[in-house]
Amino acid sequence: MEQIIIFDTTLRDGEQAPGASLTSEQKLEIAYQLENLGVDVIEAGFPIASPDDFRAVSLVSENIRKSIVCGLARCLKSDIEAAYNSLKKAKQSRIHIFLATSKIHLKYKFKKAQDEILELARSATKLARNYCSDIEFSPEDATRSERDFLFKVIEAAIKEGARTINIPDTVGYSYPQEVYSLISDIINNVPNINKAIIAIHCHDDLGLATANSLSAVLSGARQIHCTINGIGERAGNASLEEVVMALKVRKDAFSNFFTKINTQEIYRTSHLVSTLTGFVVPPNKAIVGENAFRHESGIHQDAIIKKRITYEIMNPRDVGVSKSQLVLGKHSGRHALARRLKTLGFKLDEKKVKVIFKRFKDLADKKKDIFDDDLIALVEQERGDKKKVYELMAIKNITGTDVIPQATVKIKYKGKIFTAKSSGDGPVDATCKAIDKITHLKPKLLSYKLEAITRGKDAQGMVRVEITLKGKNIIGRGSSTDILEASAKAYLDALNRAV
Repeated sequence: MEQIIIFDTTLRDGEQAPGASLTSEQKLEIAYQLENLGVDVIEAGFPIASPDDFRAVSLVSENIRKSIVCGLARCLKSDIEAAYNSLKKAKQSRIHIFLATSKIHLKYKFKKAQDEILELARSATKLARNYCSDIEFSPEDATRSERDFLFKVIEAAIKEGARTINIPDTVGYSYPQEVYSLISDIINNVPNINKAIIAIHCHDDLGLATANSLSAVLSGARQIHCTINGIGERAGNASLEEVVMALKVRKDAFSNFFTKINTQEIYRTSHLVSTLTGFVVPPNKAIVGENAFRHESGIHQDAIIKKRITYEIMNPRDVGVSKSQLVLGKHSGRHALARRLKTLGFKLDEKKVKVIFKRFKDLADKKKDIFDDDLIALVEQERGDKKKVYELMAIKNITGTDVIPQATVKIKYKGKIFTAKSSGDGPVDATCKAIDKITHLKPKLLSYKLEAITRGKDAQGMVRVEITLKGKNIIGRGSSTDILEASAKAYLDALNRAV
């Protein structure tokens, strides 16, 4: 078994994502968690970039003991010295130097010839090696570089003491087969490559960062650069959680490899980085997204109930998520509903579940998420319906700041539909008066209370009313995503209890 070294650059490349700026203290907090996660190398920052970046790398170096702490530097004396000085207190340190090798960068960024770049690579690696025994060298934009020249630069860097050669797909331009070919060619054409570990650094501009990283492993790379949640420049970097779990789950393809990552810390780490950077994790994000282990489709839910692996390729506990969730919504089936109701403590026969399921579907068409309190309200409503004398069939309200509120209600009574219309001081008053026209009971409304059953703009409203009729005080309840419908239901519930 061979170890795949996990090089996390959340604090450096990840922080370079626009809007993801972190303070030194926040970087240290993330570094502690990355150490708990089991990351082999933490790239803590770019020390020469700013005084705060220098301080952050120094702070991480002083406090992290299990992981190697790395500082980035260009192939410039000032950069290398800044990296060295920021890493002085590290128990294990690494200087990561980089230099572009593609014709595009040489022509437009450096305006230098290949011979000059080759000499820079030699001298910078030699200088860095004098300061630190662990040197990583990156030929920036390697995937767009001429291969023969790339081989020469890599050979020179290794000769001067680089122990790791990182191959960056700097602009996310490459694809898996091309990455595989490049790594293979490096192994076959760089004479001293056996003296260094090959690493891969992929960006996600074409959505291929994870795939390219895994392809590199299959062709000989033994270190992966990645970030938590895949954050980074532009479209981001290869996602740590994705590459690690791909290696863990697909043992058939990666049977000879392992990482030292404690995968049960993945979700906690993802949440911390999301909180501190302010970058919300998309719900459909692989591994750590809110929906990664949630199932709404009735077909999927039924299968999951029978056997989890039918629609889940990994156990949620393996990444720190407590359990899968059967999300109840408009695509859910009766089996999932019955299971949730049982979990909530309701003992209902198939006939009752069928009735509640119909109402559940009606409610699901009105709101995105169905919460447990919604289900409790549906069960209570079903139980109350057994005593119905008056049943609300429809309601229509006209209201506003410059109109007289009006309500039209349709009520089923003894198998017949009755319709009445009324105005009032407000839409609720108009509704109650319209109902009174049909029932001829005319109770007195003593109290009216409205509260949200669940959260969100589409939450169900629960209305509680108290009426007095023939000397008795009676309480009625009604719920709906429409508060006026809930009001009508509550008023009728009280009347049904009265008669």
